[in-house]
Amino acid sequence: MTTDLSQTRRESGDDRRLAIAAAARSIIVEKGLEGLRTRDIADRVGINIATLHYHVPSKAALIALVAESIRLDFRNQALRNSRADKSALQQLRLEFADFRETIHDTPELIIVLTALIEKARRDPEIGAIMTPIYDFWRSQFVEIFRAGIADGSFRPNLDPAAAALITTGALSDYWRQWTSFRPAIDQLLAELERAFIATPVSAEDRS
Repeated sequence: MTTDLSQTRRESGDDRRLAIAAAARSIIVEKGLEGLRTRDIADRVGINIATLHYHVPSKAALIALVAESIRLDFRNQALRNSRADKSALQQLRLEFADFRETIHDTPELIIVLTALIEKARRDPEIGAIMTPIYDFWRSQFVEIFRAGIADGSFRPNLDPAAAALITTGALSDYWRQWTSFRPAIDQLLAELERAFIATPVSAEDRS
């Protein structure tokens, strides 16, 4: 049996990049974005600096790799709960369920994402990487709200873009968790749903 060496190298390279992203994310959780050092990443992955720079030749390339790993995590999460043949309201609830799962099961992901977003506000280079990801998240809600107006799930006078901004703003503020003023996540999600749906339903109806 022959082995495709180019395929083997490509798979090895992909594995190495995943390991680099994982190491960078763990350092951000422990030390913050300002504590991210290429030598620390190389040590954790078990490679030398030259090999690390081969895969991520610049700070922007490293941040882009970390951001891509986060995007893939969210994509894989969404694929586990298919949106196919779901009403807009069901899709919104699935988005909320994914958010709740992330908060509870992978809080380190939120720590890394928050650090990158906060840095993106001050660093145009990082902003160019993170803005499309954040805007894509908002655009998903815009599409859900548009579909919900069409299928009667949401109020006919609802503005999809404004509703998406309200939703992502509330969720973003929740995950920052930087003050003691924070309602339970289920209460927050329930209030958001009630703000948009055409006919409010009871807790029993939602279960």
